[in-house]
Amino acid sequence: MSDPFEGMAAFLAVAETLNFRRASERLGVTRSAVSQAVRRLEDRIGVPLLQRTTRSVRLTDAGAHLFAATRPALAEIGTALEVIASTHGAPGGTLRLAVSSIAESILEGEALAGFLAAYPSVGVDILVTDEEFDIVAAGFDAGVRLGEAIEQDMIAVPVSAPQRQLVVASPTYLAEFGRPAHPRDLLAHRCIGWRPAPDVAPYRWEFTEDGRDFDIAVNPRVATNDMGMMVRLALAGAGLTCGMEETFRPHLERGALEAVLEAFCPPFAGFHLYYPSRRTVPPRLRALIDHLRARNGASPRASRQG
Repeated sequence: MSDPFEGMAAFLAVAETLNFRRASERLGVTRSAVSQAVRRLEDRIGVPLLQRTTRSVRLTDAGAHLFAATRPALAEIGTALEVIASTHGAPGGTLRLAVSSIAESILEGEALAGFLAAYPSVGVDILVTDEEFDIVAAGFDAGVRLGEAIEQDMIAVPVSAPQRQLVVASPTYLAEFGRPAHPRDLLAHRCIGWRPAPDVAPYRWEFTEDGRDFDIAVNPRVATNDMGMMVRLALAGAGLTCGMEETFRPHLERGALEAVLEAFCPPFAGFHLYYPSRRTVPPRLRALIDHLRARNGASPRASRQG
């Protein structure tokens, strides 16, 4: 009797990436092996699942239906197998995480080193990116972002203390150009802004006044997607910049940068680890959630966004 699931792993990998090379890299086999597995699956069920050209791969209607119907079920089966295996030993496997650039510090240094020491059979593959995409379709176990940026159909677990965004500049800049008294004064200042991508408008700096949130569309003299460059330019006196307090803390403590407009920058909910709603969470992900909760003293209950 033939295996009804033969070729499904290869098909799902191609369907998720729409690329045979990336699918082969994810599965750890050759591109030819992936292609042959999908072809045998198509021959067995009698319909094409993929449209292949020299430049692209697309799902047929039948392929899209099979992908939508089977992906959640196979994910649950895979998780169930991991749970059963973990009852006879520690969690294992590779934990794939997509982390926003400003949340990177949550998983660096002692936090991640402590997790790896506690779970030696777990590997971690971290992508630092500010691109918005479907982490499930891309094969990630979870992501880390600010709670307000997480899709509503995800489970979100707080993994940090409340955060605060600050506007800072060097003492040299402030001595020459003065300190803004209100966020609207920023329009007359030299600003160093953050732009996530060339075709996206620069980030609008956000503030709160009398319980009302508002933003200012500064016209940055310099715009970049590199926070490190923003900090270095601010330290050099090039202008005011805006970012997470934690990023600026070492420079604030030694007086190389000074915060302005602090009355308009109250704390807000911090970073959350988020993952798709499933009946069973992979043991390696559960281990990371518990580790970060214990480290940050977060509530033991996950909350759904929305």
